[in-house]
Amino acid sequence: MPAVSSRGRGRRTIAEINMVPFIDVMLVLLIIFMVTAPMITPSMVDLPSVGKAAKQPDKVIQITIQKDERLELVSDGKTDSATLSSVAASVQRLMGDQQNTAVVISADRNVKYETVVKVMDSLQRAGIARVGLSVQLAP
Repeated sequence: MPAVSSRGRGRRTIAEINMVPFIDVMLVLLIIFMVTAPMITPSMVDLPSVGKAAKQPDKVIQITIQKDERLELVSDGKTDSATLSSVAASVQRLMGDQQNTAVVISADRNVKYETVVKVMDSLQRAGIARVGLSVQLAP
């Protein structure tokens, strides 16, 4: 029930919010969180693992993307240059009739990720199944 003030003529109610219940609830919640926080164990992320391939590839073709986004194909010690539009045809030519050929994409750290994805997309559209990315492990 609101308090009533009798100043002046007539009676009017004083509209105030009682903060005591609000503060009590907030303090109880604070204590609950302080007590339960040390009991929560940090979650562990279960990362997927990769097994070894059943059969090693007969041939490995490496596509290197340079800083200026030039593409180079390295196969059997020979280096050829290619463009984004002709990389899939060049890889298929180098593969010949060998179906167990792996393609590895190596890109400079400063190359846009979009360029790497475009090369991967071009190879996938050409039907090349074994495409991987080359990474350098941190020391």
